Amino acid sequence: MKRSVTVVGAGPAGLTLANLIQQSGIDCVVLEKASRTHVETRARAGVLEHRSVTMLESLGLADRLLMEADRHGTCEFRVSGQAFQVSYSDLYGGREHYVYPQQEVVKDLIGGFLDTGGDIRFSVSDVELHDLTSSSPSVAFTSEDGARETITSDFVAGCDGFHGVSRPSIPEGVLTEFTHQHGVEWLAILAEAPPSTKAIIYALHEDGFAGHMLRSPSISRFYLQVPVGTKASDWSDEQVWEALHKRFALHDSSWGLTEGKIIEKRVLDMRSHVVEPMSYGRLFLLGDAAHIITPVGAKGMNLAMNDAATLGRALIDFYATGSETGLKTYSEDCLRRVWRAQEFSQWMVNMIHTDVSSPFFGRLAQARLEHLAESPAYRATFAENYVGP
Repeated sequence: MKRSVTVVGAGPAGLTLANLIQQSGIDCVVLEKASRTHVETRARAGVLEHRSVTMLESLGLADRLLMEADRHGTCEFRVSGQAFQVSYSDLYGGREHYVYPQQEVVKDLIGGFLDTGGDIRFSVSDVELHDLTSSSPSVAFTSEDGARETITSDFVAGCDGFHGVSRPSIPEGVLTEFTHQHGVEWLAILAEAPPSTKAIIYALHEDGFAGHMLRSPSISRFYLQVPVGTKASDWSDEQVWEALHKRFALHDSSWGLTEGKIIEKRVLDMRSHVVEPMSYGRLFLLGDAAHIITPVGAKGMNLAMNDAATLGRALIDFYATGSETGLKTYSEDCLRRVWRAQEFSQWMVNMIHTDVSSPFFGRLAQARLEHLAESPAYRATFAENYVGP
């Protein structure tokens, strides 16, 4: 079988790329190890930046998003029992965040791709990438019915995440890997509880960070800073709610936290990881296959979709004109945005977390938040990075 592009992975990066190039007449196939049901129900990120939404609109895939997503232009910080808000939309050209769960983005992308004749192979296994430096790289896999197949293409897009096969298919010594452990971990909680706020809350408390993120009118996401090495099973539901109430508490306020049934608890390893370059021969890495970023600042899905947009433009130009300029600069173009996001995420991690082993850093975090509350210039810089340039 021959296709122009083989996309490995049906997440936001792979599906965005597939829709983008297919709408431009470039034939492709998407390979995904999980079932369609799994990828369409897997709860992950839930915040889209203005740039991502604009791209989906241009593909005709944003109708449901624009109808159902909550728009946010303000976030709230809490420190020492006091709250202040930053209206980042007002500070940066009216740009907003769109709260729309990743699984809903994936549903829209899958539907749009299949409706226009797209080819997605779900539940594939034993994927192998070959001849990546040739003009005809191939991808071998076992299909859902157990048959072994091989697809030859002009290009391969590795969109299969940090634990996928794409990055490890690049020979040792080609990539430079940058990894940083932030020294904190989050207990991520998903609860059947209506949001207790109209704006995302970041709370700095002496016991550690707490976050309240909005997902839907009936579902809320919460985060709790926990000691490194913590297991989700170490926290009972009662302990979770007790900690959330304590860390979100405000002086002289009637605000209250709405509880509900906890449907998910897992510990997030707060790490950052970037590989350079993001390509090898005819293989291009996108999204988590190339870079991991903390959830702080909600950059992960947006970076993945930016990778897809960048590679999509380069492929469209190649097939239209024969120019390889965009393909050659793909890695450099993406990495500028990736490193800027990593810098902002690191800055924000340091601002909203308590270092129980060092009161000095805890006071630095408090000083940053106080500066953010008091300085218009500081808030403007935050807004530009937070909402996405």
